[in-house]
Amino acid sequence: MGSWLPLQPPGIVGVVSNPSAAGQEAEGPARFQDGSSGNAAWAADGFLFHLLPQSSEPGQAVPAGSHVRLNLQTGAREVKLQEEDKFRSNLKGLKKGRRLDINTNTYTSQDLKSALAKFKEGAEVESSKEDKARQAKVKRLFRPIEELKKDFEELNVIIETDMQIMVRLINKFNSSSSSLEEKIAALFDLEYYVHQMDNAQGLLSFGGLQVVINGLNSTEPLVKEYAAFVLGAAFSRAPVEKKCLRSHGDLPRCNPKVQVEAIEGGALQKLLVILATEQPLPAKKKVLFALCSLLRHFPYAQQQFLKLGGLQVLRSLVQAKGTEMLAVRVVTLLYDLVTEKQMFAEEEAELTQETSPEKLQQYRQVPLLPGLREQGWCEITAHLLALPEHDAREKVLQTLGALLATCRDRYRQDPQLSRTLVSLKAEYQALAALELQDGEDEGYFRELLGSINSLLKELR
Repeated sequence: MGSWLPLQPPGIVGVVSNPSAAGQEAEGPARFQDGSSGNAAWAADGFLFHLLPQSSEPGQAVPAGSHVRLNLQTGAREVKLQEEDKFRSNLKGLKKGRRLDINTNTYTSQDLKSALAKFKEGAEVESSKEDKARQAKVKRLFRPIEELKKDFEELNVIIETDMQIMVRLINKFNSSSSSLEEKIAALFDLEYYVHQMDNAQGLLSFGGLQVVINGLNSTEPLVKEYAAFVLGAAFSRAPVEKKCLRSHGDLPRCNPKVQVEAIEGGALQKLLVILATEQPLPAKKKVLFALCSLLRHFPYAQQQFLKLGGLQVLRSLVQAKGTEMLAVRVVTLLYDLVTEKQMFAEEEAELTQETSPEKLQQYRQVPLLPGLREQGWCEITAHLLALPEHDAREKVLQTLGALLATCRDRYRQDPQLSRTLVSLKAEYQALAALELQDGEDEGYFRELLGSINSLLKELR
């Protein structure tokens, strides 16, 4: 309910109405609700400035349309403010949870769309300003390499790019005046840089790859070892691609451009010579790493490997004493090559769309499985199952499964393989039971037990 304000002098209760048009001023008689009249001065904003009833003195201004009454106790005229009534009503409705009395016709849908468009434009402008401010901040934090070089030159500090560093390291390694320690240090540092695909390919631009390949001819075992280390890193680093992933393990990746240059540079022959001759075990380990990186997902290299007697070289390497660590790596390589060949046969239609016809023809010309059977790898792989390490057994079991189609009759004719599988089954049943007690439903030993059971079933 609105408040009542006293008006002087006293008058008659009624409703004051504004007879003038909006925006105009008028003076003249005003008539009250009871029919009485008085003189009034109307302003353009609808307020009455002077109210002069016939029996009273001029009063104070009141808004047009206000309710006026006579207070019988005091004898004063009072006016009720309509806007205050509306405000109180809205406030009471807000407290009760009702919506405020808002005129929904104030804005049209077009007005709202226009306002929203302006809001978006303002947001875009603000975003653009933020981007510019951020770019300016970045520019303040970072400076062009040329400016940095000039500043560091004044401090007697030289900044080199990766390419410049690799050129310097190759020159150091290839220099006749460098000591053995300096050559090894240069190769060690170079291996760090060629892990990146672009850097590895950068070796080709100035002949650095061929210099490293020639290092395999050195009479120093350490030079051969670290040269092979650099080559293995250069062959196996590239972006993640389906065609460059290993079947298991740490997933090294292939670098085709460097692999092709290495084959043309004679790297494959040199690597096989080192593996076939008397060399320290660390050197053979690094050379085998380089060979694996060169052969994976490169059918032409695999074809040349078979022609050069690579399977015979690996067989001699595995059968030598004290080479159990190398034997596991060799088995892993064979597993990768076999599964790669099988995947090619199963997905030949897909490869036809993604691979060049030349590469498809190269895959067809790799007689890997017949070569493994002829070179006795069925029996060699089966005998490696006697290795004591669980990880080595896992890789041998995987390879036995991959060679099953090729070596099934050889496996059945090998009584030692059957005895080994039965013995391992008992061992891994006990280990799998312990895993179950520890709450591991699908543990490592349970998986190995599953592989053994699968092989035994196939060989019945």
